[in-house]
Amino acid sequence: MWGHEGPRWGWGRCAPSSMLLLIQLLSAAPFGLLGEETRQVSLEVIPDWQDPSPNLLHIRAVGSNSTLHYVWSSMGPPAVLLVATNTPHSTLTVNWSRLLSPEPDGGLTVLPKNSIQFSSALVFTRLFEFDSANTSEASAKPPGKPYPPYSLAEFSWNNITDSLDRATLSATFRGRPIQDPAGAFANGSLAFRVQAFTRSSRPAQAPRLLHSADTCQLEVALFGAYPRGNRSLFGLEVATLGQAPDCPSVQEQRSIDDEYAPAVFKLDQLLWGTLPSGFMQWRPVAFAQRQRGRESSLPCQASPLRPTLAYLLPQSPIVRAFFGPQTDFCAFNLTFGAPTGPGYWDEYYLSWSMLLGVGTPPVDALSPLILGIMAVALGAPGLMLLAGGIFLLLWHKQCSQYQPIN
Repeated sequence: MWGHEGPRWGWGRCAPSSMLLLIQLLSAAPFGLLGEETRQVSLEVIPDWQDPSPNLLHIRAVGSNSTLHYVWSSMGPPAVLLVATNTPHSTLTVNWSRLLSPEPDGGLTVLPKNSIQFSSALVFTRLFEFDSANTSEASAKPPGKPYPPYSLAEFSWNNITDSLDRATLSATFRGRPIQDPAGAFANGSLAFRVQAFTRSSRPAQAPRLLHSADTCQLEVALFGAYPRGNRSLFGLEVATLGQAPDCPSVQEQRSIDDEYAPAVFKLDQLLWGTLPSGFMQWRPVAFAQRQRGRESSLPCQASPLRPTLAYLLPQSPIVRAFFGPQTDFCAFNLTFGAPTGPGYWDEYYLSWSMLLGVGTPPVDALSPLILGIMAVALGAPGLMLLAGGIFLLLWHKQCSQYQPIN
């Protein structure tokens, strides 16, 4: 949340660390709080029979001894509830009359309540835009002159049923501002594509985040909207429930391997409490082209989490319905791109991806290519020593067999 004090920014730089090599070789982080390698996943749009316009998507991932509930909605600002239970029989119930009322407390419940092991929420509150035309440094804070932000609570969203794809376990929320006097979104939209998974794998497209059955992926894409400046940068404000008196922690995972995301040696993750718990994970990179090649990659800068009050944020009905009145929230900003290099202005396209899940966040093992290079690099000196030893042995044998001529 950016108040009258102005935005508060800050992020650190990191370089690949050789100390992680041994860690990555010796550790294989287990997937999931409850150790589920596969899950039965179902997607359901929960309708209000009196008014079909509210979007409420329920993803239910059932394992042998646990269930994960992801509840996504575009009522108010886009938001998601994440609830993990220790039974495969937990269910979500919706009281629409309460949920749509000014005080929606109790409108969403997961039963039985005593089976809940973890619960939290994310709310995507604002879309920021900056004019970076007169900003030369990529590390400038803010990265340019800010335009008035777009409140995502004041967007009109598509009917989620039209984009539901059970074959890929995905659905897309697509919206544009209700009031758009300048016509910036006349031919554009902001999309939130949600996808669940039944087992661990990796997408074909960058940033190729390693997912598991205990995760759900969100891809945010802005396309076709006219920027208000010639070199506009965009950002996203994300809010989550605070853990009084502190905010959730943010950690950086470093790697020596960039095969899955070229030139990106870092993985950022937000952790609710100590592991194993809930997490949000992303690579600090976005893309300015649909092909998502290295040439279109953009830096993604994240500000530190900061406490903020609920009344300063657009209210999410589903968060209020499940958790009741909350006063402790934490927020941070994600900014995509830099004043120089590729940007949204190239093709009027921007995409960024993240994972949301429970348990130990997935950890990238070293890729086969890097392992091959390491084998060659470490094996070459040994082969040279072996070859040298054999040569000396043969040379010595040849000399010992020499017969002098009398």
